[in-house]
Amino acid sequence: MTSTEEAVREEFSGRTGRRMPGRELTAWSAATVSSAVLWSIGTGLHPVPGVALLAPLPVLWLAPRRSAPAAYAAAVLSWLGGNAEYWSYFSDTLEQPRVIAVALLVGSALTFGACVALFRKLLMQDRFGWAVLALPAAWTAAEFLFGLVGGIGAWWSIGYSQAGVDPIVRIASLAGVWGISFLVLAVPGAVGTMTAPGIRTPRRLATAGVTVVVVTLAIGTGLWCSAAASDGPVTRVGLVALAQPPMYVPVASPDGARMIAEAVTAVDQLADQGAEVIVFSEKAWHARRSELFLLRDPLAAVAARRGVHVVVGLELEQPGGTVNAAIAYPDETIYAKRYLVPGLESGLQRGAIPVRIPGRSWALAICADLDHPALVRQNRADGATLLLAPALDFSVDHWLHSRMAAVRAVESGIAIARPAQLGELTAIDAQGVVRASVRTGITETHTVLADIRTAGDRTPYVRWGDWFGALSIALTMACGLAALRRPATRPRRPRELLDQS
Repeated sequence: MTSTEEAVREEFSGRTGRRMPGRELTAWSAATVSSAVLWSIGTGLHPVPGVALLAPLPVLWLAPRRSAPAAYAAAVLSWLGGNAEYWSYFSDTLEQPRVIAVALLVGSALTFGACVALFRKLLMQDRFGWAVLALPAAWTAAEFLFGLVGGIGAWWSIGYSQAGVDPIVRIASLAGVWGISFLVLAVPGAVGTMTAPGIRTPRRLATAGVTVVVVTLAIGTGLWCSAAASDGPVTRVGLVALAQPPMYVPVASPDGARMIAEAVTAVDQLADQGAEVIVFSEKAWHARRSELFLLRDPLAAVAARRGVHVVVGLELEQPGGTVNAAIAYPDETIYAKRYLVPGLESGLQRGAIPVRIPGRSWALAICADLDHPALVRQNRADGATLLLAPALDFSVDHWLHSRMAAVRAVESGIAIARPAQLGELTAIDAQGVVRASVRTGITETHTVLADIRTAGDRTPYVRWGDWFGALSIALTMACGLAALRRPATRPRRPRELLDQS
């Protein structure tokens, strides 16, 4: 019997007998509900930064004090309760099939339960060091693997919950968003271990000391790496979301002509203020290839006349199929979106190659492309220092989706200009700092002008890729093997000593 098992016996047995089931149920319910509430506040579409580090604590406190099934159930239900708001977002806003929404929410809840079960198993075996690693490693490994095969990239990550905490976000320059997710769970994992029954003071102090040192080193290294990678030149960018009807506007329509005229005016106004490049939102127009001159002629003319680059977003019908395109003028450089939204963009053709602005270290991307770290990393490795990314959000997700782009900026040390209709116009420098942000809507035109510092040196994440995701898988396997090992036996304490304790 391990010392943890003995401590649990001391807590729930002895002269007064085992606690009443009603009291146990109350404690279990309180822990589950508390964790769910904290998850709902600390994650989601509009998280409160820092709260996610507290969210697992009630369930982690409960885990070694209740049976394995009870701890697993608490973890699963707390995760489901805390992420319930995503149901309407997935099924209604994003119009995903209900089966996909169920699979994502339930699958992630079961995964979180398994992570907590592994944590509990190691605690009960007195493998305290492995227990600290189990929760963050297993969850981060799951996030990483889902990002590889799930079709939505790194969208489903708790790391974005800390996008408002600059020192924590900078860890992404070293380890990607996976490093942030690891930290979010490593801190409560360490606290849960230190408060577990049976852990002695020396181990408790050692756990606290190692955790503080590792977290401090990670944050310090991230800050240093991010600063070194963001010392490029400053570029003045203008971002525009035009007033428009609800659906994509045909260029050969009165509304399309009006929007083109307003776009020319916006380019002139922003060029007067020194903008070097002006980027419009995603899918503002719809055009056949034969109609593209209606957009090209006025925008290429104003771009050449003012000596600026203009990027517009539209659905473009081509002989091989319709693409979600970003077109840069005056050169008419065309980029097709490479990562389409499942369901909503199922009728579009996917692009295949990265595209740069001729003569500039600027690359094109579109909205959900930025949910995929590898795409941004590839552009930076190829020499791009600024991503021009027309976007279209869903109003309710304006904060989360724009801050995902900010994390991409930190990871690869690349500046991002992301004008999102029904979202935010966001100008993000190569350290991931949002230099300008304006809410948008289709009822009126919105513009913003910002100076953003572009990329300098390459970050470790650009050089080494998803090394931390692979490390998390290896650590999870090691934790699993440790849990399977037979724990060292300890002499049982005499019953009379147990009763006197």
